[in-house]
Amino acid sequence: MAYDDISGLLAGLGPRLRAVRERRGDTLAGVSGTVGVAPSTLSRVENGRRKPNLELLLRLAKAYDVSLDALAGTGPGTESAVEQERPARPRRPADDKAVLPLTRYVGGLHAHKHVLPATDAPPARPGRSAHEGYEWVCVLSGRLWLALGDHDVVLTAGEVAEFDTRTPHGVANAGSGTPVEYLILFGPQGERLRPRVRPTEPPL
Repeated sequence: MAYDDISGLLAGLGPRLRAVRERRGDTLAGVSGTVGVAPSTLSRVENGRRKPNLELLLRLAKAYDVSLDALAGTGPGTESAVEQERPARPRRPADDKAVLPLTRYVGGLHAHKHVLPATDAPPARPGRSAHEGYEWVCVLSGRLWLALGDHDVVLTAGEVAEFDTRTPHGVANAGSGTPVEYLILFGPQGERLRPRVRPTEPPL
């Protein structure tokens, strides 16, 4: 294998690891407890800021129930293999969340769109996790329940929340019968948006 091929595999490893985790509905905190590595370390691996060693890759492959080849991107039909090797398991409504990455996770701010399915019954308070970073949530449609520390807020279309992700947080669909769509901007190292143009008062 040529050096350029190896460099390409390493560059794509972080996004692949994040995609596998998100397709499973796992959180960084949850995976951290399984593989024995801090959430901040896993975040840096997924962001391409840290190269995982073989031991960590083996632990992740076991945690995600996929082969090492599929996880590393060296097997045939890697993307489909990663999905096909995932065993069937009981799913909760929150596991059906759809996630559409909008960036390549090479560093800096990450953007993705999330869709939580409609619920048939009022949800329980969202499970919460904490990790390094800073996050913005913008609701596009529906009603989003944000549990942030000891506080709870329901966001509706057009409303935005921002918070330090070291505060335990979690979300759930706050409405029944309709899905909720929202955007997330996440700064893994605490990066924040920098407004260059601010709204001005309209002329009288």
